Amino acid sequence: MEEEIKSAEPAVEDNEKKLVTTGEMVDYRESWRIFRIMSEFVEGFEFLGELKNEVTVLGSARLKPNTKYYKIAEELGRLLGKNGFTTITGGGPGIMEAANKGAYEAGGNSVGLNIQLPFEQRINPFVKKSAAFYYFFTRKVMLTSPANAFVFFPGGFGTMDEFFEVVDLIEMGHMPDVPIILVGSEFWRPLVDFMRKKSAATVGSLNEADLDKWQVVDDAESAFEFIKNTTDRPNINSPQGAEKHEAEWRIFRIMSELVDGFEFLTKVKNDVTVLGTKSILAGSKYYNAAYDTGKLLAKNQYAVVTGGGTGIMEAASKGAYESGGESIGINMRVKSMERRNNYLTRSIGFSFPFVRKLIITAPSRGFVFFPGGFGTMHQLFELLTLVETGKMEPMPLMLYDNEFWQPLTDFINKLYTEFKTISHGDQDLVRVINRPEDVIAYLK
Repeated sequence: MEEEIKSAEPAVEDNEKKLVTTGEMVDYRESWRIFRIMSEFVEGFEFLGELKNEVTVLGSARLKPNTKYYKIAEELGRLLGKNGFTTITGGGPGIMEAANKGAYEAGGNSVGLNIQLPFEQRINPFVKKSAAFYYFFTRKVMLTSPANAFVFFPGGFGTMDEFFEVVDLIEMGHMPDVPIILVGSEFWRPLVDFMRKKSAATVGSLNEADLDKWQVVDDAESAFEFIKNTTDRPNINSPQGAEKHEAEWRIFRIMSELVDGFEFLTKVKNDVTVLGTKSILAGSKYYNAAYDTGKLLAKNQYAVVTGGGTGIMEAASKGAYESGGESIGINMRVKSMERRNNYLTRSIGFSFPFVRKLIITAPSRGFVFFPGGFGTMHQLFELLTLVETGKMEPMPLMLYDNEFWQPLTDFINKLYTEFKTISHGDQDLVRVINRPEDVIAYLK
């Protein structure tokens, strides 16, 4: 490849840009890095293929052994271990250590999928089997690969990222509908209420029935009640015969989409990414605001990147297109067909949602989040996680419309002030704006 992939890092000389993947700054002229990513996929899928009766437990790395949620996670791990379940965590301290400890001391299978970070993360001493990853991207695919159930404890941006990825994949039909258990009503209720009142009722970006499936509990025994009768599903990561051949080809298809996606990004210059729900109708206030945002970005020489579909994506694309700007769509293929609006100057489609989300969250000059549902929330918290952990340089992350986003920003503030699952200043990584003109002002 002749060009470097783009990033928001201003210090790169000669206006050459590189892509910050979910792992590191990557120069894709060094094509061997693609093989490093794929090796993590192959090794990760092989590792998961050996496991049975998996339950994935996720939560903050910062909660100490003397906290109530650490103790609840430890008791849950003990119940899982005693009853023949495999406990999977991120392998680090805090909630992960607690769940692994309970499973380990009960004689159960205790597994950790670890990430290399400049701080905080380490393999806790209660992990019997582990796999280590450099890229958040591949590690998160493994952590969110189908288990028999997912249990989410209070956490920070990383836990939110993992949570919204799982529920988004279930909503899209890319993951089986398994129990989702949220431990800690004081932590989770405000977030669930936000999704119910804003995402579902106000903009129609999700179905309330999906929220009703989640189980909010306050103790280990109640959490286990929703797990104990689950049965082990065939593991797609270790098929045999013809299915094994199909799984091997799946790896090559993932690799092909990564190569195509990275090559596509080398041609994207000076872009701003606009994200939000596909459910907004033309003529509504958010549609009009997204249209004006796309128009202003184009007039200020920014390319506009969207998910390529309807609603907010269409509005921003239309504004850029009708102003003579570049309108780029990064969309999903459904039954070999791409869902794309009529206002794109260039587009690319993906069959694997995790590849598409990697490409669409590759650093722009900034990101504008209009109201949305699970997918919008997942992309927001993925970026916050990457910035917080030092895997990506800080950049403008803008939430459009205080009226919609205020409950979420209040929730994020409490992550620091009450639950201590993020650091001081992390709550300021996002900025709320109320006019399309604010986007340009913040970028400049």
